[in-house]
Amino acid sequence: MFHPRAQDPALAALLTLLAAALLAGTTLLAKAIGTGALGTPLPALQISHGRFLFAFLVIGTMIGVKRPRMTRPDFATHTKRSSLGWAGVTLMFAAAAFIPLSDATAISFLNPVFGMMLAIPLLGERVGPVRWAAAGTALIGAAILMRPGSGIVEFGAILALGAALCLGAELIFIKRLSGREGPWQILLVNNAIGLTIASLAVVWVWQAPNAAQWAALAAIGVLMAAAQTCFVNAMARGDASYVAPFFYTALIFAGIYDGVVFGVWPDTVSLLGAAVIVCGAALLLWREGRRRVPPGSVSGG
Repeated sequence: MFHPRAQDPALAALLTLLAAALLAGTTLLAKAIGTGALGTPLPALQISHGRFLFAFLVIGTMIGVKRPRMTRPDFATHTKRSSLGWAGVTLMFAAAAFIPLSDATAISFLNPVFGMMLAIPLLGERVGPVRWAAAGTALIGAAILMRPGSGIVEFGAILALGAALCLGAELIFIKRLSGREGPWQILLVNNAIGLTIASLAVVWVWQAPNAAQWAALAAIGVLMAAAQTCFVNAMARGDASYVAPFFYTALIFAGIYDGVVFGVWPDTVSLLGAAVIVCGAALLLWREGRRRVPPGSVSGG
């Protein structure tokens, strides 16, 4: 068993803001690689492979320096969690090439809603009217971002919705691991298994990256590892109900990055849909916080 860190709300909030900025940066780089801004576009499977490869190298190096105490991992649960995380990350990177980063990020915030729904059959949880109302609100926001009035449903929005579903299912297994294994061990095992899955998948679509793309892939892995590390430590120093709302600033960072780099700024529909999703997710988070979600959860694929 690992020993929880002392509570420090101010540091937890700062670490969460930093994690949000870093995570939005990974999606920006994935968009640059997937849309051809850095050369011939690379497939999402290859981008996610780079994410796991370089994140594993960074986390492995950090663990080698810190030498945290390790216990026997629950490999069966880790494998299920990592498979869903890999699928979620891959779909998210694919979505970033088709729709604005703010839309993709907003839709990804549905993952706790899907996690709640899946907890009913998989964990036997009972869901009350407040949680159902929160889920319904968030899903309405997602429907807005699908832009039904345009006559077509955005393909990228469907990919982002798939990412949220996978990441929501991942939360089920994160709950099973939390409290039983330390955060550094969870990060290491997650990225090791994710790298194995990504390596098997990328064989079928591999393209030789150019120097700029290699640099961007490495940056995605480093930023993701840093984001996960910041979020893990934030969750260890503050209650989930306090920490997680700060993570919604990823929407702001994504919108700014997309506007500055690609000239794509959120429109009225994007702002409305994102606001509705955040309201629903925040209500669900408030309800979950009252049920005392254990600290130390590790998410993000």
